[in-house]
Amino acid sequence: MSSQSIQRKSEALTAQMMKAAETEDFETAARLRNEIAELKGPTVRQPPPGQMGLGTHIPVAAPPSDWKRPKKPDPMTRNVKPRGGRS
Repeated sequence: MSSQSIQRKSEALTAQMMKAAETEDFETAARLRNEIAELKGPTVRQPPPGQMGLGTHIPVAAPPSDWKRPKKPDPMTRNVKPRGGRS
């Protein structure tokens, strides 16, 4: 489908959905909402339940498969500058 035909169909479905919501036919409105979402295509991947942080609406992004967690630096020996001007 072309983008114009998708837009026209989306607008027609939106009008039908609003009419169904006004008449309190919520099952039809929900079905039309899902059809509109399918027309528009995928948006942000929604994680399965329990994969989101508490109190947030931001999905958790999985790291790439070849990514490795960096080593934690040892605070006692690395990245510590000497104090008092001693070298």
